[in-house]
Amino acid sequence: MIGIVLAALSGLVWGVGDFSGGKASQRADSLLVVVVSKAASLPLLGLYLLLVPGALTGRALAWGAASGVLGVLGMIVFYRALAAGAMAIVAPISAVTAALLPVAFGLAGGERPGALALAGAACAIAAIGLVSAAGGSGGPVTGKLVGLALLSGAAFGLFFTSLSHAGDHAGLWPMAGAQIAAVALGAPFALFRLRRGAARPAGPSWGWLVTAGLLDMSANALYLLAVARGDLSIIAPIASLYPVSTVLLAMGIDRERMRPVQLAGLGLAATALVLVAS
Repeated sequence: MIGIVLAALSGLVWGVGDFSGGKASQRADSLLVVVVSKAASLPLLGLYLLLVPGALTGRALAWGAASGVLGVLGMIVFYRALAAGAMAIVAPISAVTAALLPVAFGLAGGERPGALALAGAACAIAAIGLVSAAGGSGGPVTGKLVGLALLSGAAFGLFFTSLSHAGDHAGLWPMAGAQIAAVALGAPFALFRLRRGAARPAGPSWGWLVTAGLLDMSANALYLLAVARGDLSIIAPIASLYPVSTVLLAMGIDRERMRPVQLAGLGLAATALVLVAS
């Protein structure tokens, strides 16, 4: 049960972090926001490593680094897909793919959760797609666009899966490998964007940027603790419910209106949590 609670908390924190990153990206280049926010979270990572015991092993750092690389690549591809338009198609495809892959890997690896838990995971995956649906298409839907959405979702799904292979006793050391690899890989892309005249963070953007980095780090830590205490096939879909808190914040702060399909997604998300907790 503790694993489910930690997974739900990680999804909640991830969603708030995504909202903060989105606010920062309104005035600054999105790739710069990603890289700088990850760098800004490194001091918090040091504190977490001191507070949470874990075994520092090559395996933990290697799987962590792999997840960091996958996460950054997924973000780059995702932003490229969003720039091409059709957000209503890109976001749900990417989110659902990211949730499905860990389920498949978990079941293939021998996990056998109960029927109610699996039904809850299925509801969570459906909820992710519905809540992620945007208002209008914003552009033509092409095979290339769908391919980019699938690729970004696969990268995010492998990010979840890679962290689960770091070892149950690794503590938060995989996050050290992940953050360092993410910053090292993302920095050249960020510098390239700067040379092309990308908008730099300024004013309020810095506050949102730092908040996004700290929350993303905290959500990653919660997810690592959760996956060490439960089945990947159940933990990952629950943690992937982060679009729920993002949408709720957009309603409360930005006064965005929720579409009926998103309301249905919220209902499925609640159903998923009840089924998995049962």
